[in-house]
Amino acid sequence: MINVSLQVRRAVEQDHDQIANLIYYESNSHRHLDWYSPLEWLGSQNFWVREEDGHITAALACPEDPPHVAWIRFFGYHQMLPASQAWSSLWEMARNEITCANTQTYIAAIIVKQWFQTLMLSSGFKLKQNIVLLELKNESIRSFSAPQGIRIRPMQDADMPAVAKVDLAAFGQFWHNTEVALQRARSQCASATVAEDDSGVIGYQLSTKNPFGAHLARLGVKPETQGRGVGTLLVSRLIQELGGSQLGRLSVNTQEDNVASLSLYNKLGFARTGEHFPVLVYPIGV
Repeated sequence: MINVSLQVRRAVEQDHDQIANLIYYESNSHRHLDWYSPLEWLGSQNFWVREEDGHITAALACPEDPPHVAWIRFFGYHQMLPASQAWSSLWEMARNEITCANTQTYIAAIIVKQWFQTLMLSSGFKLKQNIVLLELKNESIRSFSAPQGIRIRPMQDADMPAVAKVDLAAFGQFWHNTEVALQRARSQCASATVAEDDSGVIGYQLSTKNPFGAHLARLGVKPETQGRGVGTLLVSRLIQELGGSQLGRLSVNTQEDNVASLSLYNKLGFARTGEHFPVLVYPIGV
């Protein structure tokens, strides 16, 4: 009989290389769509590994960021291990940990692979909404007059507290990006601008470049200033900055039930691509 030593424990810095192998060399992995590498969450409270005879065969990271929302940043497992077996041991530990720490927390995942959705649904996760992908192509770019009293300028370090406040007001707690996350996003973006009036920062956008054009990663406007053309001006200036008609195409994601956001993008000439990504949540005590 083969004696296999099995344990589920917290991930530590010494696990870096083995977890990296799961991330980069195993096809059975889920990664959250954000600004962090899964390895950067090593040391966070909700990062677990399944270890057999000294070898890490599965890992799960779901740290809370923002508070009360534990996004599943990474789940991966060795191809010789059944998915349900790898998931169940790690999920039980993570769920118990979060339940004991805070009873007002969502555990959530943005689904990009069908096999992972199957695991989530079998564990009690429910569909919250879908994220849809839209694109603006060169031939659909439209011109808009700039509203008076609103200025667009590059985002600066000093703007970050105000940008984080706009983000929370615009997106709510579930979709909120913290100031630290927004600063990190800014460092990776090709374009980061704010809209301001005499009251200060009232909107912002963060965008990345890709081989096909660019992606509008984040667009936020203070709710009380929506309807003044702030979002339209931010996107119009972005298109000019990235080359106008030479841009290629500009993509953006938004929630399928976000009527205001979809209305804005439709006005700007964006069209749905038909792609969507389910957002599943496991509410604990909420």
